[in-house]
Amino acid sequence: MASVDSLEALLQEELKDLYDAEKQITKALPKMIKKATADALRQGLEDHLRQTEQHIERLEQAFEHLGIPARAKKCQGMKNLIAEGDDMIGDADEDATRDAVIIAGAQKVEHYEIASYGTCRTWATQIGHEEVAQLLEETLDEEKEADARLTEVAESLVNSAAADKGGQRGQAGDVRGSSSRAGRQVAADRNRGQSSLRRATRTGGSSRSRR
Repeated sequence: MASVDSLEALLQEELKDLYDAEKQITKALPKMIKKATADALRQGLEDHLRQTEQHIERLEQAFEHLGIPARAKKCQGMKNLIAEGDDMIGDADEDATRDAVIIAGAQKVEHYEIASYGTCRTWATQIGHEEVAQLLEETLDEEKEADARLTEVAESLVNSAAADKGGQRGQAGDVRGSSSRAGRQVAADRNRGQSSLRRATRTGGSSRSRR
């Protein structure tokens, strides 16, 4: 990071960070859209991709208001979030589970952006950059809406579908376990019956011998 000796300089650095973060997201979202299976999730991601392109344009307007070139600074935090999401998505073999993972990864990204835009908006207001603050406020509202939409899709559709898949596997395991326990019980009963028969046979033989 460049030397930061004022809130103005800090705001500029953070906007550069956000500028790179948004560009990373425009590359990551198409991959998530391709792997999503629920229509509502896919539509929500497609809508947010279009919004993200607008977010980049707003940041460019913010740079213009500040009188500095629109320049990105590598956002390591976003890079790590996206990489983590890719790994988790790659590990999810079942469709509904993969959708749940996509939502989880997307919401981590949204929360990062909400925190970043909220902070920059506050700084811009503090030092009197009202036009910049307004631009950041518009994007912040859209990030919050996107996060709420992901939550709605998760709670109304995706999470229950993923849970049902897990439940089916668990029920199948219970059936196998019950069958196994039943088999062991039958074998135990058979062994007890055979033992009783052998004891009865030995007892009967001894009585006939004495007579």
